[in-house]
Amino acid sequence: MKQNKETEKKNIKKKKSSLRENIEAILVAVVLALFIRTFVVQAFKIPSGSMKNTLLIGDHILVNKFIYGIKLPFIGATLIPIKDPQREDIVVFEYPDDPSKDFIKRVIGVAGDRVEIRDKKVYVNNSMLDQDFAIFTDNRSLPGRDNFGPVTVPEDSLFVMGDNRDNSHDSRFWGFVKLKAIKGKAFIIYWSWDGENQNSILDYVRWGRMGQLLK
Repeated sequence: MKQNKETEKKNIKKKKSSLRENIEAILVAVVLALFIRTFVVQAFKIPSGSMKNTLLIGDHILVNKFIYGIKLPFIGATLIPIKDPQREDIVVFEYPDDPSKDFIKRVIGVAGDRVEIRDKKVYVNNSMLDQDFAIFTDNRSLPGRDNFGPVTVPEDSLFVMGDNRDNSHDSRFWGFVKLKAIKGKAFIIYWSWDGENQNSILDYVRWGRMGQLLK
């Protein structure tokens, strides 16, 4: 009888030990996942067509969050600076008019750059940009959208635009993006889903876009 009680105690202790190990493993996994999401890489889904044809509605992308430096969550202060965004980088940032929303655009001008748009053509420091990723779907030339500036990008700020130039809500309309609002640089499409496809369910997945590096 005494041996049975001792065996039972040992079994209970083993169960408690196993439960504790499982809980610790789960906590470590959660902390690691939060750390990676906060400081290393984060997944985003493209909800609009403002970056066509570089990014399509339904593309799922990964964003490098440490390439521009290690930032403190919530306040955006940079602890370990690495480098600033460069022209033509595709960046994810907090929308200036509503920081609860994330936007994705392409960097056109950095601090000190003089940006001007004349009849849909973009000039930076008086040099016209040759950007084959930019598309236009409207033949009209509208003030504010197709003729803009010149403006000089302030310190610690960026001027950004969508690749779908006639259908992008960007710096032409709401101004500059502060560097502290930048969350990271988009670098790869890991999944793409075409919800408007009317063919076979297998065709809903854009297989050819998966694994595509962004540039």
